[in-house]
Amino acid sequence: MNLFRLAGDMTHLASVLVLLLKIHTIKSCAGVSLKTQELYALVFATRYLDIFTDFISVYNTVMKLIFLGSSFSIVWYIRRHKIVRRSYDKDQDTFRHYFLVLPCLLLALLIHEKFTFKEVLWTFSLYLEAVAILPQLVLLQRTRNIDNLTGQYVFLLGAYRSLYILNWIYRYFTEPHYVHWITWIAGLVQTLLYADFFYYYFESWKNNVKLQLPA
Repeated sequence: MNLFRLAGDMTHLASVLVLLLKIHTIKSCAGVSLKTQELYALVFATRYLDIFTDFISVYNTVMKLIFLGSSFSIVWYIRRHKIVRRSYDKDQDTFRHYFLVLPCLLLALLIHEKFTFKEVLWTFSLYLEAVAILPQLVLLQRTRNIDNLTGQYVFLLGAYRSLYILNWIYRYFTEPHYVHWITWIAGLVQTLLYADFFYYYFESWKNNVKLQLPA
């Protein structure tokens, strides 16, 4: 554990809390992509299979349980909650997210560090997480009406991955034989997808105007 890793974890946790705050208190999921949330639920379900077999630390286990529980609860809110689901913009959230799943699975079967069931699914979760934000970004471009909480949620998600890249750089220079190309490349791709959003987010903050993405 280092400062960059801890900051990344806390930023990731903050993104989830911001989204839950919006959904639970305002009773609205306007501007939130169900497709992205379903992909994240799949990411965590396949990544954290080791929660049943391997114990690393209390911190590690608690964080895994939080991300698993929160991702599935968000999906439930959007799909099933009698008030929240009314605000879901199904007509705009039309990205065919299932087209992302199969290519990521095939890539995990072909490119992995070790050909075992858990390792392949863990690698699959890395590839899928790299592109899981796409439906959300497309939805924001289509609606162009981004409220503060949704904007903060997406910004925090991107910041979390950026901090993890700093964590990998730090570990590369401080730990012997620390090389994980699959994790690094997937994380870099994920961060690059946020580049356009980051630009408009900082522009809106600098000019004190409402955040909007170009159509």
